[in-house]
Amino acid sequence: MPVKPIILSLLLSIALLQARATVTLPRLVRDSMILQRDAPVKIWGWATPGEKINIQFNGQRLDTRTATNGEWQLKLQPMKAGGPYTMQIKGSNSIQLNDIYVGDVWVCAGQSNMVHQLQLHEETYTADIAAAQFTQIRQFWVPTLTNLQQPQQQLPAGYWKTANPQDVKQFSAVAYFMALHLHQQYKIPIGIINTSVGGTPIEAWTSEEGLKTFPNITATIQQNKDTAYVNNRNRLAAADAAAGRPAHETDPGLTGPLPWYHADYTPKNWRTINIPGYWEDQGARRLNGTVWYRREIEVPASMTGQPAKLYLGRIVDADYVYINGRLAGSTSYQYPQRRYALPADMLKPGKNTITIRVISQSGKGGFVPDKPYYIKAGNQTIDLKGYWQYKVGDVYNTAPPRNTPLAAQNQPTALFNAMVSPLTRYAIKGIAWYQGESNAGNPGNYEALLKSFIADWRKQWQQGDIPFVYAQLPDFMEVSYTPGESNWALMREAQLHALQLPNTGMAVTMGLGEWNDIHPDNKKDVGLRLALAAQHLAYNENIVYSGPLFHSAAVTGNTITLSFSNTGSGLTTSNGEAPGAFAIAGADKKFVWAQATIVNNTVVVSSPKIPQPLYVRYAWADNPDQPNLCNREGLPASPFRTDQ
Repeated sequence: MPVKPIILSLLLSIALLQARATVTLPRLVRDSMILQRDAPVKIWGWATPGEKINIQFNGQRLDTRTATNGEWQLKLQPMKAGGPYTMQIKGSNSIQLNDIYVGDVWVCAGQSNMVHQLQLHEETYTADIAAAQFTQIRQFWVPTLTNLQQPQQQLPAGYWKTANPQDVKQFSAVAYFMALHLHQQYKIPIGIINTSVGGTPIEAWTSEEGLKTFPNITATIQQNKDTAYVNNRNRLAAADAAAGRPAHETDPGLTGPLPWYHADYTPKNWRTINIPGYWEDQGARRLNGTVWYRREIEVPASMTGQPAKLYLGRIVDADYVYINGRLAGSTSYQYPQRRYALPADMLKPGKNTITIRVISQSGKGGFVPDKPYYIKAGNQTIDLKGYWQYKVGDVYNTAPPRNTPLAAQNQPTALFNAMVSPLTRYAIKGIAWYQGESNAGNPGNYEALLKSFIADWRKQWQQGDIPFVYAQLPDFMEVSYTPGESNWALMREAQLHALQLPNTGMAVTMGLGEWNDIHPDNKKDVGLRLALAAQHLAYNENIVYSGPLFHSAAVTGNTITLSFSNTGSGLTTSNGEAPGAFAIAGADKKFVWAQATIVNNTVVVSSPKIPQPLYVRYAWADNPDQPNLCNREGLPASPFRTDQ
């Protein structure tokens, strides 16, 4: 063997030995972390087998030796809230961690409504962001990761951040408002570990062991462990996508002598359309592709020469926005609010042209109603709602693909393995969960999945029946004006039934949703209601922490009397009117709207159309019409039915 390769091999071996000899820590255990008070706290890491490890922290000194597998772990005795402290960890090398507090740690998890950061709602929470000077509220944001094979021990990245006006913008809005309430209530440090990914089902967050009672899911787990299967599926999907993709740009709005957004372009044969609205409803039916919108506006000189902001509500799906031929902003998918900051030199006095290229792959493309559409500069605004010109650009082939890629983040166990398993040694106070939208297409098994999920996470953390609070899905989609069936109502029922598990609490979010936005803007009240449930479960507070929950029904003649728990200081309605959104049925289960009255802290329902009633439903719809039952503390009643 030549000398040079031998030397390189020796150098590599020495480097590997040195790397193994270095004491390393999990990403969670680092500067500015918050450790759980009043509970044993594990500190763990990796080093050379047999290496002696010493930890000094808050008056405690602990020693151990690294196991043969290269892992070590020590357990700090329970501590009271306090800080800041410094932690010294010594092995063959020394590590000093600074600015550590002891308080309460909450794992906040779920899909996009738990992801949504304060910066996405900055218009609503400007004052809250500016007031965020809370050095003892901190968040660790777990990066989006997947693993189809097995649970992981380490995260590749992540830092603890403090709630200040800059960093708090990256905090989950729901988690922050929950943490803020608890911090102000108990005057202790609050840590948030946020592990959330938008558009993900509950199966992805559950371990393989937690899904063992679901045979179809366990079969999928085993199939996904076959890397040859996964790679082949993704290869076929990529080939299909490449075959269906044109070799060059085909949108005439981009390929002509002048692009349609150019300042010198003169429009010809453009039609009229209204914003907001969908082109499907305005003459361009069954169209997937690109549609261009154009409008000329007059801008007064007083609005120019200063930064401005363009509000374009929400657009389905993607958009590119140009003003006077310059790109003002773009968004690649439908859910974010379109709020584009315009530099001071973008608007000019007099005529300005706004051109928007909208791309929709499926469904109804266009501009979502009941959202803001205007330009603002200083204290002046220009309304952009009304008639625009439009022209169809490209028309896409709507044939479904033969092969679709495997979206790892939607596969069972994938997020648990990569984003939850590395956290489970870290002592916590409880778990806050906001998820369900991605399971609404198949609500029938969600109750079983949710109960298995809660039991699974409790088993993974090995802290007994740890407090588990969660948000019930809010009102969403078009209002239902007649009684009927609803997947979202079934999801809320499944979430309601999860309260059968011990030490669980549910935040009813009815009334906080938006019919046209799966990501409603009101994140503060969701966080506050989760905090109330946490106060009751985790802090043993004897408070009214929930809205009324259905307890029992009694049929008397042509009426049904409904009793509730969690009525607080009494049943009432949020608008002072008679209770609404109640439906009643007889043996045929054909529901009609009912008259409802609050009598002695019960609700009595009836209808002249149903002389022999048997069943009642309340707020049983994706988006029920005026569900106003609540307690006097202002917390809304959960939807329910008696006809199961």
